[in-house]
Amino acid sequence: MPRLKEIYLKIVVPQMMKKFGYKNRMQVPRLEKVTLNMGLGEAVQNIKILDSAVEELSLIAGQKAVITKAKRSIAAFKLREGMPIGVMVTLRRDRLFDFFDKLVNIALPRVRDFRGVSGKAFDGRGNYSLGIREQIIFPEINLDRIDKVKGLNISIMTTAKTDEEGKELLRLLGMPFRN
Repeated sequence: MPRLKEIYLKIVVPQMMKKFGYKNRMQVPRLEKVTLNMGLGEAVQNIKILDSAVEELSLIAGQKAVITKAKRSIAAFKLREGMPIGVMVTLRRDRLFDFFDKLVNIALPRVRDFRGVSGKAFDGRGNYSLGIREQIIFPEINLDRIDKVKGLNISIMTTAKTDEEGKELLRLLGMPFRN
């Protein structure tokens, strides 16, 4: 069992039940899935960028990444429907807890001038999104093999009904909020 899952079951669930007055353990919000996404607009000109992005995202997530395709054509961006434009991966269950643990305890503290993540990036239903400017903060990435620094979007979906519940869940799991 992943370390963070044990923390969730032994520490987070009782604290959330006490704070929000849940009568049953199953009412307590939990992490549902984490989606990692790399949007690569420059893949329109250079298709080889996608190969390195798939490899890097697969290393970060511990699961094979999928190439996403454009849904509609945009002439200004020289983009046609169906062209490969990004890379994504969805993590659930144990891989989700492993990745979240690595993100909070290893990757985020390696960000330059890190003061915590914004507490305002919730969507109204307890889900949280954050953007990372460089994929090199993850320990699996070999700096010598990087051709280009790419950004990364991380969406954390929870079963929480409100932002307050979602924020408390992530805070108890170790997410470093600044406000």
